Amino acid sequence: MKKGNKTFMAKPVELPAKKWYLIDADGKVLGRLATKVAMILMGKDRPEYTPHLDLGDHVVIINSKKVKIKGTNKPQQRIYQRYTGYTAGLKEMTLQEMLDKKPNDVIKEAVRRMLPKTNLGRDMLKKLRVYSGATHTQIAQTPEVLEV
Repeated sequence: MKKGNKTFMAKPVELPAKKWYLIDADGKVLGRLATKVAMILMGKDRPEYTPHLDLGDHVVIINSKKVKIKGTNKPQQRIYQRYTGYTAGLKEMTLQEMLDKKPNDVIKEAVRRMLPKTNLGRDMLKKLRVYSGATHTQIAQTPEVLEV
């Protein structure tokens, strides 16, 4: 049995400081933007990535209403469903309706589906802030502009 090269696993006490990133979604493709954001939220862009710890950074996305969708029929064919909790309470919206009414939810939902489906994934999603306009309220955190 070999001795030596051990796999590095970060400990909860030695977590690195969290950074803040600002991403402008104007003209960016939804899926490619969501994968990059999910990687940052999970911490997979860091060398000390550990699957069972939340090592990710905070992400602020602006201009969510200007995100691009690839495909000509996708805005009409993709359907988002949610359940109100009442009998016959299944609500459906197409991607185009979501972009018109709730552009922030489109990006949040795309990122949420790429994160782990556990308590850890829900904690990671809390570090994502999405704004439909060009202004945001995280000015005090001085987010670093990140080009996707």
